[in-house]
Amino acid sequence: MPSFAFAPLSRPQRLRLIASKSLDRFRLYLKLEAFFSVPDVSRSGYWEIHPKGDAQRMKKNPLKSAAKLFSLFCLLVSIDPSYSNWPDFRGPLHDGHVLPNKEGSTLGLPIHWNEDENVVWKTAIHETGWSTPVIWDDRIWLTTATMDGHEMYVICVDKNTGKILVDRQLFYNEAPEPLANDVNCYASPSPVIEEGRVYVHFGSYGTACLHSKTGETIWERRDYPCRHYRGPGSSPFIYKDKLILTFDGIDLQYLVALDKTTGEEIWKIDRTTEWTDLDENGKPDRDGDYRKAYCTPIIASLDGREQMIIPGSMTVFAYDPSDGSEIWRAKDGGYSASSRPVIGDGMGFFSIGQGRGGYFGVRLEDLEGDVTDSHIEWMEERGMPKRSSPIFVDGLLYLASDGGIATCLEPKTGEGVWKERLGGAVTASPIYGDGHIYICDEEGETRILKPGRTYDEVARNQLDEGMLASPAVDGKALYLRTKTHLYRIEEGSKKE
Repeated sequence: MPSFAFAPLSRPQRLRLIASKSLDRFRLYLKLEAFFSVPDVSRSGYWEIHPKGDAQRMKKNPLKSAAKLFSLFCLLVSIDPSYSNWPDFRGPLHDGHVLPNKEGSTLGLPIHWNEDENVVWKTAIHETGWSTPVIWDDRIWLTTATMDGHEMYVICVDKNTGKILVDRQLFYNEAPEPLANDVNCYASPSPVIEEGRVYVHFGSYGTACLHSKTGETIWERRDYPCRHYRGPGSSPFIYKDKLILTFDGIDLQYLVALDKTTGEEIWKIDRTTEWTDLDENGKPDRDGDYRKAYCTPIIASLDGREQMIIPGSMTVFAYDPSDGSEIWRAKDGGYSASSRPVIGDGMGFFSIGQGRGGYFGVRLEDLEGDVTDSHIEWMEERGMPKRSSPIFVDGLLYLASDGGIATCLEPKTGEGVWKERLGGAVTASPIYGDGHIYICDEEGETRILKPGRTYDEVARNQLDEGMLASPAVDGKALYLRTKTHLYRIEEGSKKE
């Protein structure tokens, strides 16, 4: 029976949201509802849609069925604006995958560039920030902050010209906690954006909903305490009518769902981690340093319902996003995890974080309660990333570490396929588009690889400064944020 790989945004709940906006969209939803069954996680890491109806009829005319599926896909993509934007630090699918053109063709992303080649524009960004730019229509939003954490800014850039449209100090902090490391900064969480609104987050220092055209504040919250100790890192996450915030500090560990329209609290739940860091006096070792984490949630359809998966220190948790109730957990014993999970081939892939470091794979079926012993299929501790998120492409898992090592793993077993040393340390999460994997490092180099069972390097490209923010894509343009500038990279361009 033919099937079609869809993004998570196409699940029935999303369709109903789209359908509610117009009669034409409602009619389209009815057609889709009649033709498709409920989506589930596919081997590709997207959502897989299976056509309803007579299976024999489908087998007799698979080309016609596939064409019908593809036509419906194109219709859906054409009415959902998030398919042509970059609304989240890992893109519209939350997993680093760049969507192709609506007709399925490649975008024409750049392969070669340097400071003088294929640079449309280059805009200086003041202060310091590792947040990834998010894009909606012709506006790019990102954050920055002073090195001492007193001043926190939001910046909006015109994507066509590189001109700064909004540069606004959003928060001022009288006594920010020192970072106590040389990796993080005070503007690491990335914004998220949707039609009309951009949500900006600086951890416990403040969260704000802004008008995405003017930058005016719609609402803000500064009343959620948390000692990040090494600075904030978890990005906000939009789920239906909610904005999900994650606070994993040395003192408090909890999640909050706010009404994204008003900023009012919908639910708040504490982590239920079984801590193993108590000293001989029964106090958390190193003042609770082993209790912090910096992860961002994902949503997956598992066991017939939507689940929000969000790792914390020592444990990966899954919750019901509607009310915050815990569904399952898997203990890994690490701390300070910051990588965002990805899923594929019926597996979930999670960072152990600091400490011994490593990655592990969890089988994503029949999940309830503590699944540590029953569902963790493998663990790999050699050369694994502690900050960068992985990417799943065509049945293989690709990772790039802060030690400058790229690794390809079998998803079911964790067995190594290949391993290769890169240039510098990698903190930015890779993206996959036009058949290539893009890996940006802290020395300003981007390596472009062809996925597969051997290391196949297509190109290396160098910019003046290093990158800790992840790449963003809009159309055929690649947007790269270095330590000092924001670039628009595009084939056939010269720097203005």
